[in-house]
Amino acid sequence: MKPSKSAINALLEGTHGDPFSLLGLHDGPKGTYARALLPGAEVAEAFSLTGVPLGQLKQVDEAGLFEGPITGGRQPVTYRCTSGGFSWLITDPYSFGPVLGPFDDLLMAEGTHQRLFDKLGAHLIEHEGAKGVHFAVWAPNARHVSLVGDFNDWDHRRHPMRRRADIGVWEIFLPDIAEGRAYKYRIVSANGTVLPLKADPFAFAAELRPSTASLTTAPSRQEWGDQAHRSFWAGVDPRRQPIAIYEVHPGSWQRDDHGWFLSWDELASRLIPYVAEMGFTHIEFMPVSEHPYDPSWGYQTTGLYAPSARFGEPEGFARFVDGAHRAGIGVLIDWVPAHFPTDEHGLAHFDGTALYEHADPKLGFHPDWNTAIYNFGRREVASFLVNNALYWAERYHVDGLRVDAVASMLYRDYSREAGEWIPNEAGGRENWEAVNFLRATNRAVYAAHAGFMTIAEESTAWPGVTLPAYDGDASASSLGFGFKWNMGFMHDTLQYMQRDPIHRRWHHSDITFGLMYAFAENFVLPLSHDEVVHGKGSLLTKMAGDDWQKFANLRAYYGMMWGYPGKKLLFMGQEFAQRREWSEDRALDWELRGAARHEGVRSLVRDLNWLYVDRPALHAGDCDREGFEWLIVDDAENSVFAWLRRAPGEKPVAVIANMTPALHTHYRVPLPQDGAWREILNTDATAYGGSGQGNMGMATAKDGAAHLVLPPLATLMLEPAG
Repeated sequence: MKPSKSAINALLEGTHGDPFSLLGLHDGPKGTYARALLPGAEVAEAFSLTGVPLGQLKQVDEAGLFEGPITGGRQPVTYRCTSGGFSWLITDPYSFGPVLGPFDDLLMAEGTHQRLFDKLGAHLIEHEGAKGVHFAVWAPNARHVSLVGDFNDWDHRRHPMRRRADIGVWEIFLPDIAEGRAYKYRIVSANGTVLPLKADPFAFAAELRPSTASLTTAPSRQEWGDQAHRSFWAGVDPRRQPIAIYEVHPGSWQRDDHGWFLSWDELASRLIPYVAEMGFTHIEFMPVSEHPYDPSWGYQTTGLYAPSARFGEPEGFARFVDGAHRAGIGVLIDWVPAHFPTDEHGLAHFDGTALYEHADPKLGFHPDWNTAIYNFGRREVASFLVNNALYWAERYHVDGLRVDAVASMLYRDYSREAGEWIPNEAGGRENWEAVNFLRATNRAVYAAHAGFMTIAEESTAWPGVTLPAYDGDASASSLGFGFKWNMGFMHDTLQYMQRDPIHRRWHHSDITFGLMYAFAENFVLPLSHDEVVHGKGSLLTKMAGDDWQKFANLRAYYGMMWGYPGKKLLFMGQEFAQRREWSEDRALDWELRGAARHEGVRSLVRDLNWLYVDRPALHAGDCDREGFEWLIVDDAENSVFAWLRRAPGEKPVAVIANMTPALHTHYRVPLPQDGAWREILNTDATAYGGSGQGNMGMATAKDGAAHLVLPPLATLMLEPAG
């Protein structure tokens, strides 16, 4: 049946609702009939993919519309186009059948598809005998979606997509293109509004900002050599392993000679050996996914599936992770489902509606960051995010996700005044949709990837952040994270260290209170980027006193922290006592390593890490109340703290901190066994820039106690010598 003139006009204008019903090959009463848009051609001849001639088409519109009968039946075809003595070949995308199948439709509709990253986005595949790229995007409320890119002059009339009506996914297989091609989606909303061109939500690579197009990529070519690393973590309880995390902003750890970002390969050659020498067990990168605005540090991402182009090709990140694993170092990445920016090329009003976000700003607008909030209760949105977590674990072998701003997800009234938020169905402030999403994410990644870990940045007292999230009651509060940042430790202890030592006696509980809840969750102790930016100064400048005391305080603080129950996290630069607060615009002040006091702090952090890794008493009980025992808890007058760290079958370690400049030469410390105790750490050692006071490496306990020299502003660690 010949299409109407209006249908042809709609096709030529790129506004036809079903272009596959007109273009491609169709059965007719006299055999197979072909119709194709071939702009610029004067003559068009059809061939099979194997080169068999099928017939010549007639031009029926000067815009490049050709049609006519061909032989050989329904099959993919290639057209040899001729104009002005020049010829070129075009394989007709409308002669191919769909790539997605009914099982994909079913799982997508349910929100249970856990391999969406294999189906949506742009994939280099071979389909019905041709090589090319399959594009698929979810835009259920769109009137039209066209694929535009550098392969079709960004002309939306060239490649309108097929709509899978049941699930709102649009797809097209485009033969004869490969990796490295820039593309976007041109979406027309239900009311006919042409939206700004949209990047692919599932793009696996993107252009370097300020450009915003998505890029086609080839399947991974990485030859992984990290089986030993992954097998180790799959076979242990991470709560009982040493975990010392070095938090890194990849754009400002170091820069090249021209002030530009290091590539992943350059970072691998510098950062991995440095972290290994320093004794950290893990690197945690601030978000590495694509983002348009450098000062957002990656927390306002527009490309959740694409490593940022700032650092080179995506394969470079895979090589970095593999290299870290071969060196025995885990790689964690910050993950940001808490909010997303409203850049016009991103997810905001993706198909002309509030698709990924809530329509009501009382649910869908984040006042702190001026961003949108995901609609976690929509199954397709939750599935998009759960799949992203699975994707980083599978595609890049990352060891875990640190989930940003969890508290902002858990509460509907987060940073909102009365009347600015909508209660849940029971009238409460809990966001149960977000809770269910977080539980689903943790269940999915822990089930699919043994040894994987998730870490929550959660700043409230929500119960059960690190309790297992079993299937069952939808209102259950347990979230299923592996670990939680201990924000209370960070806040209280930094507040204590900023006080003049003469006043610390009145604030003794800033240190002791944290031990009341230290085992309520599986905690990580974070000294993160948030504490050294936006006018807060560096950790060194936070410390009380003159310059000597600042260094002594910082050393004592690190010693206390590494002896305190909980996994450790330190932001880059703080290991050598960076003086300036951090800025994403510049590299760290590495020249400070030439100064003895700065290098002394770095040596201390290195030794603390190796001691923490080597002594099970310091790490095996990080999440176990039985691994901690107070020795001195109430000496507020002298601001002295002492405790014991234990592990079954291992030597205990005594940790003693003197938080005033007073030198104690005969201070009684209870110890659990008499005899010789070796001083295995002294933050006042001259090698670290201290005054060299101490116990000459050894102390003797008698009648249940030892009388120790406590250096000024220093932390000691002792273990039985036998």
